[in-house]
Amino acid sequence: MSVEQALPLNAVALIDDDPAVLEATGQWLQLSGFVVSTWSDPQQALQELPAEFPGVVVSDIRMPNMDGLALMQALQAKSPGLPVLLMTGHADIPLAVTAMRQGAWDFLEKPYDPERLEESVQRALQLRSLQWENAALKAQMVDPVSKRLLGQSSAILHLRQQIQRLARTATPVLILGETGAGKEVVARALHEASARAQQPFVAINCGALARELIESELFGHQKGAFTGAATSRAGKLEHASGGTLFLDEIESMPLDAQVKLLRALQEQEIERLGSNQPIKVDLRVIAATKVDLLKLAEQGQFREDLYYRLAVAELSLPPLRERQQDILLLFQHFALQAAEVHEMPLEALPAGLAAALLQHPWRGNVRELRNAATRYVLGLEPIATEVDRASKHLAEQLAEVEKALIAQSLQRHQGHIQAVMEELGLPRRTLNQKMLRHGLRRDLILKYSDLSEE
Repeated sequence: MSVEQALPLNAVALIDDDPAVLEATGQWLQLSGFVVSTWSDPQQALQELPAEFPGVVVSDIRMPNMDGLALMQALQAKSPGLPVLLMTGHADIPLAVTAMRQGAWDFLEKPYDPERLEESVQRALQLRSLQWENAALKAQMVDPVSKRLLGQSSAILHLRQQIQRLARTATPVLILGETGAGKEVVARALHEASARAQQPFVAINCGALARELIESELFGHQKGAFTGAATSRAGKLEHASGGTLFLDEIESMPLDAQVKLLRALQEQEIERLGSNQPIKVDLRVIAATKVDLLKLAEQGQFREDLYYRLAVAELSLPPLRERQQDILLLFQHFALQAAEVHEMPLEALPAGLAAALLQHPWRGNVRELRNAATRYVLGLEPIATEVDRASKHLAEQLAEVEKALIAQSLQRHQGHIQAVMEELGLPRRTLNQKMLRHGLRRDLILKYSDLSEE
């Protein structure tokens, strides 16, 4: 049979010359939620499977015309990295071991355990998905926004679109997000995609500066303006002129400095401390915060007029725990970077660790994930809970992750099945089967979601 060009990422190519095995195995895989294409002739499968096949191959070893080992070698020459799972009779164990050494993903003895087959295919598809996502990321590297802001989740795709639109303007932007979520990364992406990309990007963390120094840092000072001012010095706003000024943790800025900042933004000019001479500046201001600035304004801790000046446009950066599609992709990206920096080999990600990464709460967000990837490369325990979770059976871990992903998607889309199908890439029948398997009821999920918001 032939394969359509548009293939899902849960695709399985099944090859076996025994019609009974082919039918039974194909039906089992389909009931397990995979999209299965079958061949009884390995040479035909080799001819019809495209080099861009995004799925997994499951093949018998003993077949006429071409054995499974030769088929695997030919397929992997055509599509490097393609996971091939081989099935074998008892007498073929030495051959299967040879195949594993030459690049087979796994092998099963006939009669095989269906649960073991499903588990192995799931792990192989996880690997294949990462391969395709990495290829997509490399293709995106020509785009400065995608280069900075990695990810394939719907939240990140939407955020990249917003950044592209705002980059064409000089509008002030306020970035909202938790600590470690990557607010400065978003700010740099905005700058690099703008007409100011070749001009300075000046970042200042308002929470890291001593109260008595922040005005000097922002506006500069003249010689003799205060004790210790031995020379004149330009401030951050002056240095950023022509480019972008990024004010992180803006909520930490003292109120008296907020007054001067507001005037500078309104007039597009500053005065150094100790000077009455105005200096014109041309800059775009991007601010970032992890708190609700309007609530601070109500409490008298932040100027409301400055808030409205900064929040002409707002960008909300979702926490990593709400971007599960991005976790493994980002982990591998950071691990590759760490392996290069430390000149160490990068081992394949164990399936048990992958499940643990997906279940981890990531309170430190992307920053915590980067640290975990570095520890993994150095041979250390990536996350503290990995040892506890490793004792769980892999199938149980994957089932928990799958259940959580579906439940979160149902909540996010308020129970709209079509939206959930599109986000998760699942056909209606498969989604219904998985909801039934995990005991997920749309009405109860919406009910508890409503209660949690009250």
